[in-house]
Amino acid sequence: MPQSADTLPMEQVQAVANRPLEGVTVIDLGQIYNGPYATFLMAMAGARVIKVEPVGGEKMRRRGTVGGAMLPFAMLNSNKEFITLNLKSAEGVELLKKMVQKADILLENFAPGAMDRLGLGYDVLKEVNPGLVYASGTGYGSSGPNRDMLAMDLTIQAMSGVMASTGFPDRPPVKAGPALCDFFGGIHLYGAVMTALYNKAVTGKGMHVEVSMLESVYPSLSSTLGLYYGSGENPPRTGNRHGGMAEAPYNVYPCSDGHVALLCVSERHWESLLSAMHREDLIGVDRFSDLQHRVDNIDELDALIGGWTSGFTKAALVEVLTARRIPCAPVREIDEVVNDPHMHARGTLKRLEHPELGEVVLPAGPMFFGDSARAELIPSKAVGADNRHVFGDWLGLDEEELAALSRGGAF
Repeated sequence: MPQSADTLPMEQVQAVANRPLEGVTVIDLGQIYNGPYATFLMAMAGARVIKVEPVGGEKMRRRGTVGGAMLPFAMLNSNKEFITLNLKSAEGVELLKKMVQKADILLENFAPGAMDRLGLGYDVLKEVNPGLVYASGTGYGSSGPNRDMLAMDLTIQAMSGVMASTGFPDRPPVKAGPALCDFFGGIHLYGAVMTALYNKAVTGKGMHVEVSMLESVYPSLSSTLGLYYGSGENPPRTGNRHGGMAEAPYNVYPCSDGHVALLCVSERHWESLLSAMHREDLIGVDRFSDLQHRVDNIDELDALIGGWTSGFTKAALVEVLTARRIPCAPVREIDEVVNDPHMHARGTLKRLEHPELGEVVLPAGPMFFGDSARAELIPSKAVGADNRHVFGDWLGLDEEELAALSRGGAF
């Protein structure tokens, strides 16, 4: 049965009150980015998320500061409870099964087959709890010829076409800077779990849902695929131009102190840009008369616009373009993004004191739920910080049982 908010620690009650997932309990076996981001979204939507780590802690903790949670771990594990379990021990496996009896969701992103080898696959756990939503995040899926290939964000970027479409045509392929595939997979995994929860509400039955990183990222290639189907050939990398070479102007243009991204998606935008440039004489000129002509003459077009933008600072150019409702944005450095007044004002970024990292800025999640107040952000904790609360208060084990399990290496 879903866990009532009145069984949670007081610090957790405020986080879940009036949230859509209040009363839902999640067992989080996620690691690195993919799984933990999906469960972070659940936590910020009000679910009770119990993060299960091996006795030494999740791999992410072992990156960066010795003995402490590095920033990415802190970013993805706010508002969770932290326990350890040795799932290679019979006692650890049995403890997890006891947790599954009281949970609504179990999420993991191990390699396909790993949970089965531990004796914790879906076929086993659905017997323990028929209403369980069991979610698996994978690189390539649990079937198909590439099932057992090791998958990380870098390798999925290579396999998915992201690398082939990123960079400039005269240079080697380049990975995207952010871990796009990990997070695309995590977002889709969250969506799959929510769909399964709806099905459970209707039918009363749980199910196994699965999301592949490779298949999650494929739709994002839509512009590049448009160019491929239009020519029948592998398209060149287009740098900062439109991936399908179907929009112009569409580029990153120089300013006196950096760069600004600028595009025109309608004739009105184009004419407004010419007005801002005081080049109304170019309205209706054949080589720029419509979108196709502008794409055909894109080098001349970009040189013309770049020559004009280089006379502005980023801020001044954005002000001019925004006043004319032309889509644009300054290319910002990371410190500007971390301190972005807009996201801080909305509460989606929070500056707080982390017990291991000191003052940091952490995300509070991008989702808003009606009139519900934003959840207070509760920083990630030390390895096993909630062992006694979860195993004792929640599962009901007494002190003698806890001591015996600890001595036996179950957690």
